[in-house]
Amino acid sequence: MATRTMNRRILVLGRDTANVVAAVQECGLESVRERPDVVLTWGGDGLLLGSEREWPGVPKLPLRNSRHGKRCGPHELRDALRRLSAGSLSETRWRKVRAEAHGETLVGLNDIIVHNSRPTSSVRYRVWIDDREFGDEILGDGVVAATVFGSTAYYRSITHSLFQAGIGLAFNNSTEPLDHLVLPEETVIRIRITRGPALVCADNDPNVIPLEEGDEVVIELSDEEAVILGLDSGQ
Repeated sequence: MATRTMNRRILVLGRDTANVVAAVQECGLESVRERPDVVLTWGGDGLLLGSEREWPGVPKLPLRNSRHGKRCGPHELRDALRRLSAGSLSETRWRKVRAEAHGETLVGLNDIIVHNSRPTSSVRYRVWIDDREFGDEILGDGVVAATVFGSTAYYRSITHSLFQAGIGLAFNNSTEPLDHLVLPEETVIRIRITRGPALVCADNDPNVIPLEEGDEVVIELSDEEAVILGLDSGQ
């Protein structure tokens, strides 16, 4: 962790943010709509994910106004802003995860999800880990490849576990019991659809890539990082 300074231009995102914008200005910071030094998300985890997608790499200060925000700190608003102004908020960098299919790329802060696209029909697929096939054909709802940051989200709901390093692979509702995997950071995962239809998505991004029989997805950690401020407090 490190500490940032000179974060003066603050973009506030969320609902009912008039009091947040006022607090930003009261703390000697500038509320802006473009070219921010910091994006302050006033909401839950979904808003944080969307803000990182729209402003990748710009430091995020996630402040929770919802009990569902596991990754959004419950800081008292003005205290967080005073610490931001003073440069005393911690900074944590989190690697993202990427997927490639059909020549398109998706990048997520939490996870990449391969999922059946019809709720009435399971997807069949095979998995290769660093070009070594993992087991036999798998039948289920799909697979989740999570980052350390995203291990508190969908991955945790499937596995009831967390991890602190690498990339996590969770098999979603497979017909045969399969233990989740925690793989080294440099691992390359390849998934081939043997019966679709399916789709691949990143985080809560509405843009998805459709997959049919024979299509492949390559998943690995990205070189891109998200910068999150203040996660040392109240967690």
